[in-house]
Amino acid sequence: MDYQQVELSKVQDTAKQWLPGLQLLERSLGAHALIAFLDHDDALQPLLASPALAEDEQRQLMQEVTAKRITETAFTTSMTPTDAVPAPQLMIELFFPTQALFGILCLCTGNDSLLCDDALIFADNLAGRIQRDLARLQQHSLSQLNQQRSQSTPPSLPTLQAFINSIEGHIWIKNLQGVYVCANHNVSRDWGTSPIGKNDLQLFGPERSAIFDAADRNAIRSGKPIVTEECADADDSDQSRWLETTKSPVISESGEVVGVIGMTRNISQRKAFQDQLSLAATVFANSVEGVLITDRHGTIIEVNNAFTDITGYRREEALSLNPRILKSGRYDTGFYEAMWQSLTQEGQWQGELWNRRKGGSLYPQMTTLSAVYDDHQRIRYYVAVFADISEQKQAEERLAHMAYHDPLTGLPNRAKMQAELKLAIERAEEHHQQMAVVFVDVDHFKLINDSAGHLVGDEVLCEVAKRLKQQVRQVDTVARIGGDEFVVLLSGISDSQAATAVVSKLMALFERPIVLGSGDQLRLTSSLGIALYPQDGHDSDTLLKHADNAMYRAKQQGRNSFSFFTQAQNERSLEHLKLQSDLHDAVANHELRLNYQPQYELASNRIVGIEALIRWHHPRLGVLAPARFISIAERMGLITDIGLWVLTQACHQASQWLSQGLEFGRIAVNVAGPQLLRRNFTSEVQAVLKQTGCPASALELEVTENFLIQNPDDAIRNLDQLRALGIHIAIDDFGTGYSSLSYLKRLPLTTLKIDQSFVHGISVDNDNQVIAKAIISMGNSLALNVIAEGVETREQAQFLAQNGCRQAQGFLLSRPVGESVMQKLLTQQQTSPLV
Repeated sequence: MDYQQVELSKVQDTAKQWLPGLQLLERSLGAHALIAFLDHDDALQPLLASPALAEDEQRQLMQEVTAKRITETAFTTSMTPTDAVPAPQLMIELFFPTQALFGILCLCTGNDSLLCDDALIFADNLAGRIQRDLARLQQHSLSQLNQQRSQSTPPSLPTLQAFINSIEGHIWIKNLQGVYVCANHNVSRDWGTSPIGKNDLQLFGPERSAIFDAADRNAIRSGKPIVTEECADADDSDQSRWLETTKSPVISESGEVVGVIGMTRNISQRKAFQDQLSLAATVFANSVEGVLITDRHGTIIEVNNAFTDITGYRREEALSLNPRILKSGRYDTGFYEAMWQSLTQEGQWQGELWNRRKGGSLYPQMTTLSAVYDDHQRIRYYVAVFADISEQKQAEERLAHMAYHDPLTGLPNRAKMQAELKLAIERAEEHHQQMAVVFVDVDHFKLINDSAGHLVGDEVLCEVAKRLKQQVRQVDTVARIGGDEFVVLLSGISDSQAATAVVSKLMALFERPIVLGSGDQLRLTSSLGIALYPQDGHDSDTLLKHADNAMYRAKQQGRNSFSFFTQAQNERSLEHLKLQSDLHDAVANHELRLNYQPQYELASNRIVGIEALIRWHHPRLGVLAPARFISIAERMGLITDIGLWVLTQACHQASQWLSQGLEFGRIAVNVAGPQLLRRNFTSEVQAVLKQTGCPASALELEVTENFLIQNPDDAIRNLDQLRALGIHIAIDDFGTGYSSLSYLKRLPLTTLKIDQSFVHGISVDNDNQVIAKAIISMGNSLALNVIAEGVETREQAQFLAQNGCRQAQGFLLSRPVGESVMQKLLTQQQTSPLV
């Protein structure tokens, strides 16, 4: 029995008797008063207020009372001035005799002043009267209820024990002392013991007992059945079973609380179903794909948020409509008939189609349509899941464009140009016409990149592309095939003179200076090579090759010119191809040899290092320097094999000299860029050192500065690994690249080698002197060993020594020599006394 069984109208009638008490508090003590009751949802509702409180003041006071009730676990029934808090100053709980909470009596002064003792006494008296009236009302309602029950009670009812034993789950009753006085058979069976005469502490221990006791008190306080907990079964190790416990106060016929009745049942199936529904609802609402559900007649009954985002139709707009509102108009009736035939016969259709948004714009979507069947295999719903693939389509178009166009200039790339060239040849053959392939190369473009930077270089290339495209006809093609190389396809020309006229105009484009975004101007020249169809070839590969050869001939003639393909030029190209072929057999035929150039300390004129230099003893062409074949080896992919051979031979020779007691400091080996970037390069070097017995400290690997700049991260990673082995690291040709501390400080270097181009001009060129001094100063500041290359005069050596460069190599000191001569030099030094 709780206050909800007392009719609210009777409570409201009785409340009128409480109004004089509220008025007395207001007039005599200056304290506003308000009585609130709990509704069915446990929310406070105003019942009676002192007359001086306006409606807005009542609402404000109710908000404050509600907020305070939420934040406080218990109310104060009496206060002293030191306990004063902001309004409301006093809240007294009002109870039914069953200890169920009816509501709250609230007092406040309205001006934050403290309530006097008289106000507290009057308030307690008023609260007592209210609770007596509530007890009377409840007793009256209880008497009526018992009378109704006695009149309607059947002559014979089952016993309480028989009744609760018939209920699935656990049923039990505890008295006010928390002792179990009744329980059904399921409790004894599942708990392993009869709980009768025991309390929760004896059955479950202190931790769970405290939780159960708090729930019992909460049930008594609420005065009605409550769900005290919904949790995983603590005795279920798999945590797959969920339990729900409902507790309610037991009220005697006299209206007194005599105990608590509880029922626990297994809700695992309901919980699983709720979880599935919650998961499905979450997936449906948050799916990035649009979802549309129709009934079997095709009427939309539900859509998700993604549907709204994609189509622009709000949920309220789409419901009760047909999906035909999305039709784009791109497809005929046959398309939709085939779609629905597949859907009704096979239960699914999947494909790509275009639809129309609410705003009218078309968009592509990937769609899956599925039929949902009932238990009798009749179609009940249709579900459409779709994704807007507009970005995917745009990406595909961009990729298609990127596959056939240069990303910098937007011109056709090599693949697109070759396709266009084949078409141009077919048209020329069909119409018995000639055509020309013009190979365009910007002279000295590398200097622009090296001096002004790649951004300026890109700006120049874009301007060149723009001018070339503006100069030719629409039927012609301008393509960029890589770097600073362009190809122009001229269709339908009459003869070589017509080609010359066009090429002359193309060259004239370079006479006008290029104005950069910075305002600076650059003047360029170009070298052009021309191959004609059908004279110089009948297929695209031949024409391109011959135009390329002609362009190189123009460069050899001094650049800033053009040249037509000739047979002599072709013969030189064939010689180059022969050299490539011979290089394949050079290692196997032992045609590669090593020479050694000593590195001297300038102050003592003693050898402190040796550089291993490769030579190709070609059977037909004689001894070839690395400049003749290393670039070819890189293009052919042979550089790693040749580099490994050089490293092995040099380490083997170094190991032999050391075993003979000959000291030489370190032996330097040049490492090509592709060789350094190999993932297993460090392992290869370790294997060579182990195989030859050469100590890591006796080996120095030289890498070029320009390559380090092109691939800094990968190069630094491998150099760090090599340096960790104890191997020395040197930068060769230093000063020809950017030469900045920003990347130098990241490199695990031990040596800088000043490029010979700066050393040669030291005696006569002030700029070279400044550069050499700067490099020496930089190296010394970084505690690096600095070696000057290409020292050929005493003046050069003296300048270097005077400016802090302690080591050098060059013809003045020694030319590269063979193994035996190098050994003699080391032996002589070993036996000569130190100066």
